[in-house]
Amino acid sequence: METTPNAVTVVREFLAASMAPDPEQAATFMAPDVKITFTGGREMPDAQAITAFNAARYAWVKKQLGTFDWMERDDHAVVYSTGTLYGEWPDGRSFSGNRYLDRFEVRDGKITRMDVWNDSAEWILEPGINRV
Repeated sequence: METTPNAVTVVREFLAASMAPDPEQAATFMAPDVKITFTGGREMPDAQAITAFNAARYAWVKKQLGTFDWMERDDHAVVYSTGTLYGEWPDGRSFSGNRYLDRFEVRDGKITRMDVWNDSAEWILEPGINRV
């Protein structure tokens, strides 16, 4: 079974590499058969796809990491990371305070599942929600 501190460390290091962005380094924290699902049910095959998606949606984006919560399951750990996104939209407008929730499953030191939710879609549809 995954030890709790190690699972959180794996997720924290993955997020740091993702924000660099360094998709090659981020991929080292993921299992080869990782299942990644972003908001809207968008499935992504790997860390490179995450970087490409973010590059199309934002001029740049980073996470202000908040809390990490975890629990042990039968054969893996579940880690939740919450916080906010900040950055710049493609049109040059800056944003901050965009809530996110990421859920990870970590097994044998590798991320095997990642689910991502955030406020970006709502903010894109109704820019007035973004109060920077």
